[in-house]
Amino acid sequence: MAVVTTEFEITSSLSPSNIFKAFVIDFDTIAPKAEPETYKFINTIKGDGGVGTIKSITYSDGIPFTSSKHKIDAIDSNNFSISYTIFEGDVLMGIIESGTHHLKFLPSADGGSVYKHSMVFKCKGDAKLTDENVSLMKEGLKKTFKAIETYVISHPEAC
Repeated sequence: MAVVTTEFEITSSLSPSNIFKAFVIDFDTIAPKAEPETYKFINTIKGDGGVGTIKSITYSDGIPFTSSKHKIDAIDSNNFSISYTIFEGDVLMGIIESGTHHLKFLPSADGGSVYKHSMVFKCKGDAKLTDENVSLMKEGLKKTFKAIETYVISHPEAC
């Protein structure tokens, strides 16, 4: 089984607590508003938002996937971090067994934050992710982050 690990980071003018709240706690309601071309709706299948919660995402027609399911593995609201694993859906492209995401929002010297996102993909059998696949995933996640950041700046009442 091939394992692919990648990461990226983005700076934000928003504080870690504000961007964590928008990007993690309120993602289900903010993402479809901030990026409707990507997210149709997000449903909680099981749980209360804590460890073990399972969520389903239905994607919009603007992207080549229709759905995914993920489980929250860890969440720490005090340290602004979350880990979740995508385990089902065509977003796994038929070649990924699971994709585990680790997100952390750190304070920056200017009062904003640094968003760090690492991903570990376990591929099925001999399947391998191409650099292009990984790049497309990273760019999609960066786009979502920027869309949510822009939404929060435009709607400060959201935080």
